[in-house]
Amino acid sequence: MEAKVVCFSVLLMLVISVKSQLRNSFYASTCPGVEGIVRSTVQSHFNSDPTIAPGLLRLHFHDCFVQGCDASVLITRSSSERTAFTNTGLRGFEVIDDAKAQLESMCPGVVSCADILTLAARDAVDLTGGPSWGVPLGRRDGRVSSSSDALNLPSPLESIASQRQKFAAKGLDDHDLVTLVGAHTIGQTDCRFFQYRLYNYTSTGNSDPSINQAVLTQLQTLCPKNGNGLTKVALDKDSRTNFDVSFFKNVRDGNAVLESDQRLLGDDATRAIVQNYAGNFRGLFGVRFNFDFPKAMIKMGSIGVKTDSNGEIRNICSKFN
Repeated sequence: MEAKVVCFSVLLMLVISVKSQLRNSFYASTCPGVEGIVRSTVQSHFNSDPTIAPGLLRLHFHDCFVQGCDASVLITRSSSERTAFTNTGLRGFEVIDDAKAQLESMCPGVVSCADILTLAARDAVDLTGGPSWGVPLGRRDGRVSSSSDALNLPSPLESIASQRQKFAAKGLDDHDLVTLVGAHTIGQTDCRFFQYRLYNYTSTGNSDPSINQAVLTQLQTLCPKNGNGLTKVALDKDSRTNFDVSFFKNVRDGNAVLESDQRLLGDDATRAIVQNYAGNFRGLFGVRFNFDFPKAMIKMGSIGVKTDSNGEIRNICSKFN
């Protein structure tokens, strides 16, 4: 027990050390326009296609959970993270490439792709009506990207116990788990990732009993039994383009699309957090979520960060130097 306490203390000190190396003013003298350029780039792509916002959030999440927040997911070579089946459908690469090209023109060799991706995720939330926050900067880009490393990403088929274990391994607790999953308020998914819940949940031709009957009918209409499974379905049926707490209300009411989202209601610890966000008292739930989400994003954005000589500043985000 004593050894475990010592190990945890060392881990905590390392986390604090990494966070202390990141700071909001990191580019103040070397590239003061970085946040404005990233913001205008995300805004431009968002204006053409608002669904790019959840794409950027998911891209950031998938980056941070593999090798840490080091832009390793952006690499395009054979057998890189980007090619893993768990990263199927990732979007937003062109936004990061666009911002990087502009920043290389203005501040060559200064701004990392990892920082650009982190800023873009923040701006995606802000543009959809969610909170904004100061992003600690100073990450460097990683030099490793392997598809095999991405195979252990959290899956929509997993139990809460399994998700809890994967989040805990990254220094994130139950509250962070539920809060970050709240990003599904602006997300969408393919029918193929939840279609089994509609028709053959236990291999006996039945539907998942946790699905609200009215929503089950809607989902079966959107995702017919013999369909190709590629139809896009909003993860938040009530406000798919607004960053708000209606996602948690859907979970509370049995209207979640993904099984992993609905399972949040079946675990004592995560259920309490969902119910708080869904609103059991006087409309303060939106304020609470908007306060908690930036904290969870900053915490996630510090996972496995490379600084100083531990990484590089890529010239092109999709290639190692």
